[in-house]
Amino acid sequence: MKTITFYSSVLFLLFVSQVMFGQEDYQKKIEELKIEKQRIVEQEKNALKFEVRDINKRLENGDISENEAQVLKEEVAKQRALNIENRVAIIDNRIALLERNKGDVLTLSEIDTIYGDRMRLDLFIDGKPAFTFNPRRHKREIKYDRRTYSDFVMAIGLNNALIEGQSLSDSPYKIGGSRFFEMGWQWRTRVFKNSNWLRFNYGFSFQFNGLKPDDNQIFVQNGDQTVLEEFEYNLDKSKLRMDNLVFPVHFEVGPSRMRKTERSIRYSIRDQFRLGFGGYGGFNLGTRQKLKYNRDGEDVKDKLKRDYNTSDLIYGVSGYMGIDGVLLYLKYDLNPIFKDADIKQNNISLGLRFDI
Repeated sequence: MKTITFYSSVLFLLFVSQVMFGQEDYQKKIEELKIEKQRIVEQEKNALKFEVRDINKRLENGDISENEAQVLKEEVAKQRALNIENRVAIIDNRIALLERNKGDVLTLSEIDTIYGDRMRLDLFIDGKPAFTFNPRRHKREIKYDRRTYSDFVMAIGLNNALIEGQSLSDSPYKIGGSRFFEMGWQWRTRVFKNSNWLRFNYGFSFQFNGLKPDDNQIFVQNGDQTVLEEFEYNLDKSKLRMDNLVFPVHFEVGPSRMRKTERSIRYSIRDQFRLGFGGYGGFNLGTRQKLKYNRDGEDVKDKLKRDYNTSDLIYGVSGYMGIDGVLLYLKYDLNPIFKDADIKQNNISLGLRFDI
């Protein structure tokens, strides 16, 4: 369609310029075309003779039967007759065109071409070259996928503490009851322009880390120390929650599918394995303890928002692995849960992360 439009746009200009070319004696041209018609007939008849002779030779050698030879002769005779008809019709049309326009004819040459990143256009007026146009077409630059995408991030799972000098199985916090929740936003940037195997992920998240003590204990702040003590009433619930704002940074590796067209290249990590490793840093927004218990037949709910000597600065390491947007997620705070504690405790979390 672009070729036809371009040809149409230049034909008008060339039509105006054709007056610059002298007219040839078109009667002489017509006579030459009539002679060419006779040559066409003779050429096709001679070709038919050779084909018939070849068929007769095959018949004599026993390669084909009489019936097969007759069918072949009829086919080649029909083909040559159609060739004569079509080729002569072309000459007759050229003669009619010359006679109608008295030789003043504008035509395109047969070598006009468009290929690769180049285009060539030649126009003849009455058989003589009138114009040649051979521009180079600008090669389209392949547009790569945008470097950065973003996701909503949500994670949930089990939370606990690694305490100096003891194993996780000896933790004073309930394994199943202590949980964490995280939500935030991340940007995922392709590190290399022409490859997507390595990505750089960064963003922000709100973390809510909870610890539930065992054995009817609560957290008590005594000066610069925070310790667990037995509560005077039977507890239905005891939970310490630390709310943090952090800024995670991860390097992510993994395969991706590439979809390539003439104009663009797109990368997709959908249904692909992903492995991320990095860390985070931020600060504590607040700490609170929730208590539920029965006192003298009355249900009591206490929400105690205090410092509890928790660390103000939060920093740690984290990693994840999985398929598509469902990932196994692990994070570990390098900062202690409680500042200046006699026994160091570090928060650890394990769960599932969802990149939505």
